[in-house]
Amino acid sequence: MKQTVKKAKKLFTLLPKQSGRDVRGHVAVRHQGGRHKRMYRTIDWLRNKDGITATVLAVEYDPNRSADVALISYLDGEKRYIIAPVGIKVGDKVISGNHVEAVLGNTMPLSAIPVGTFVHNIEIKAGHGAQMIRSAGTFATVLSKDAGKVQIKLPSGETRLFPEECRATVGQISNTEWKNRVIGKAGTSRHMGIRPTVRGVAQNPRSHPHGGGEGKSGIGMPSPKSPWGKPTLGNKTRKKKKYSDRFILSRKKK
Repeated sequence: MKQTVKKAKKLFTLLPKQSGRDVRGHVAVRHQGGRHKRMYRTIDWLRNKDGITATVLAVEYDPNRSADVALISYLDGEKRYIIAPVGIKVGDKVISGNHVEAVLGNTMPLSAIPVGTFVHNIEIKAGHGAQMIRSAGTFATVLSKDAGKVQIKLPSGETRLFPEECRATVGQISNTEWKNRVIGKAGTSRHMGIRPTVRGVAQNPRSHPHGGGEGKSGIGMPSPKSPWGKPTLGNKTRKKKKYSDRFILSRKKK
């Protein structure tokens, strides 16, 4: 059951609206703006309070992410938010450290996690905090360990090497049915900050390369284009990451 604990309000900060604008105030990302006011929950991505047991006080909804969050309280009274894994409930105990048991919600180095275990919140560099596998319903699988590296299969099907000292949390992330949600009406999208998207062929020729023509007309030749006239069919837009890509053993499945 999701609930709110008033004593955790110090972990809340007002999330300013960007509405898709950059530092100059220009629209950098289209179709964003007008969302409902939100409070940001400060998430403990590092899980660096080692050797101290924490108790789950509540499992709550977070408007800023697809997964639920869990409010935990350490024995010394400090409270933090973590990403809630599937199956965690109020009253459960979690702990982090180098020599802890690989059970639900615990965080430890990849070297201490048994092969075949589901994990999330994986560090790419040790000490940098969780950077991968953070959205609802996702998990990665530990495949093997060798020569200081741990082989992990990611949700995309990609197989990748991670340093064994990088930390991860045991379990699958909660809210597995998130992708099946039906928005239902336009007003819900507007509350979420999603503004309408107008088709290029419905615009005039000064606003979009697909626009203009008499009646219903296609996109023309030779290929679909962006509003700025650049080809968009089959062109790769991702930049290669020199540090990161060398650890990929097999690419994600098509």
